[in-house]
This record gives sequence, C-alpha cells and structure tokens, in this order.
Amino acid sequence: QVQLVESGGGLVQAGGSLRLSCRASGTIFSINGMGWYRQAPGEQRGLVASISYNNSPRYADSVKGRFTISRDNAKNMIYLQMNDLKPEDTAVYYCYAEINNGWRLGTDWGQGTQVTVSS
Repeated sequence: QVQLVESGGGLVQAGGSLRLSCRASGTIFSINGMGWYRQAPGEQRGLVASISYNNSPRYADSVKGRFTISRDNAKNMIYLQMNDLKPEDTAVYYCYAEINNGWRLGTDWGQGTQVTVSS
C-alpha cells in the first residue's frame, strides 16, 4: 500500500511565501512523474506543476515565475516553493505520484493541504 502525505500549508498574506512538501511511503519500486494539483471552492482540480523523474518541470501559466517544483528521489519527496502568493492561489493543494510498486503502475494522491492567501 502506498501513502502520500502533504505538509506545509497554512495562512499567509499576499506577497508571502509557503513551501509545501509531500512524501510517498509504502511499497514503492519506482516513481515516475510527480506533481501538484489544486482545487478552489466551486472549481475543478487543476494542474499547478509537475516534474519528471529526471527533474524536467512544467508549470501552469498562472504560477510561472512564482512557484518552483523540485523532488528528492532518494527520499521519495516532492516540494513546491510558492513565492509572491496571491489571493487567487487559495485552494487545497494535492500532491500526486505515478508509482510502480512491483505489480501495478498507478497514480496515487495525497489527502490535500489547505493554502489560504489573504489580501
């Protein structure tokens, strides 16, 4: 069984910074892509950033230049450094990982962490 646990969310003023972390644990043979989605109230979940196994990042246009995604393959962890936060960044942030645990390759999700940006 695989588990993803996020941390680092919270309340911050506009212009501030937060760093989200997510750790995958359990039976893991390898992890391919990892990333972050977010979902605001009344909206669909959307991709924020993703990163391949060889550290090639991809960002939503709305966060380019403000957010940085990174990963530590040795620790099965992924990070999202969020700078110059805006009220429209307020959402629940979910990490995901494409995990091969030896008998299946699937996408696993964390439980989500709330990020609230006040104006």
